[in-house]
Amino acid sequence: MQQRWRFERPLDDEEVQWFNQERNSETSCAPLARSAHVQWGTQVVMPEQTDRGKQAQPAPLVSVIIPAFNAADHVGAALKSVFAQSFIDYEVILVNDGSPDTERLEQAIQGYIPRITYLKQANRGPSGARNLGIRHARGEWMAFLDSDDAWLPQYLAEQFRFLRSDPALDMVYCDATLEGEIGDAGKTFMQVCPSIGPVTFESVLVEQTQILTSGTVVRRQSVAGVGFFDEDLRWSEDHDLWLRVIHAGGKVAYQRQALLRRNVRPDSQGSAPGALYDGEMQSLKKLDRTLDLPPHTRGLLEQRLRTIQAALALIEGKRLLLAGEPDKAYEALSRACDLAPTSKLRGALIGLRIAPGLTARGVRLWSRVQSRQIRKPGKS
Repeated sequence: MQQRWRFERPLDDEEVQWFNQERNSETSCAPLARSAHVQWGTQVVMPEQTDRGKQAQPAPLVSVIIPAFNAADHVGAALKSVFAQSFIDYEVILVNDGSPDTERLEQAIQGYIPRITYLKQANRGPSGARNLGIRHARGEWMAFLDSDDAWLPQYLAEQFRFLRSDPALDMVYCDATLEGEIGDAGKTFMQVCPSIGPVTFESVLVEQTQILTSGTVVRRQSVAGVGFFDEDLRWSEDHDLWLRVIHAGGKVAYQRQALLRRNVRPDSQGSAPGALYDGEMQSLKKLDRTLDLPPHTRGLLEQRLRTIQAALALIEGKRLLLAGEPDKAYEALSRACDLAPTSKLRGALIGLRIAPGLTARGVRLWSRVQSRQIRKPGKS
């Protein structure tokens, strides 16, 4: 029997044309009429279809993929935000990535089990979890959501409204409000990590445009075409994927609406000092070997690698200072200054030469003050 679809409001001509184009490659549904009313993609299941299960249902337009690791305390809010969407032509795939809190996690999602695809695997990291979700996904578009983040109710509607404005787009990302135990709580992601100008390989490489994965909607074909997430990367795996998608010709744009809440947790997988830099450096060295880059772009990549190495040396120098090892700290900070010299670094090196003990105590005091500020909600 022919599928029937309901929409929450009448669609204009542009929306009808766009919806039909998106669904033609996925289903054999009859085209929508101009007068179609009802919610995006809510299927009316006929009695004779119920025994045939999911395989008989048309593919959703978008697959929402949520990796979960140590997520029992937050995943319920993430799922609640998805099922509160005004745009609802989607499926939800939640991947338990060998989480040590599996018993509590499964209690937290128990009420959602009938409405989601729940997958479990031994721990393979964020890349492996998302890739498993992608391989089970039926949608043409992928929307990634970290288990400790939450979308606003209009998230999907606004993202697809933006995508309709340019049918050539392969991916869109948006802004987010920052929450959690961070000094930037209350600000938006783009206030802290700006996106300026068009999205290109070079702009992402040098962080002129910075992409928040929980704010992305991307064509499945674009992700599959470049080999999915790199499972050798435990950190910065998303940054690596976006660079490959753009290098392969993917067209990416952003909108400045803050359409989600980004919860930054001290215990998240990317929170360890230097972890994101380590992952980015591993990614960039790989891309330098494997991609055909023009000389200018390769020069920017090499410059970015030097910046990362300087940041890692700076992190190591601070750690050694806090541990009471000023001599080793001086060596690390000297490497950082050689790679990316600044007046502050030069001043710290002078202090370590003249009064190493006093400089180390000053750094420890500064670190304690910073820690107290970060724990105050909304402290900027």
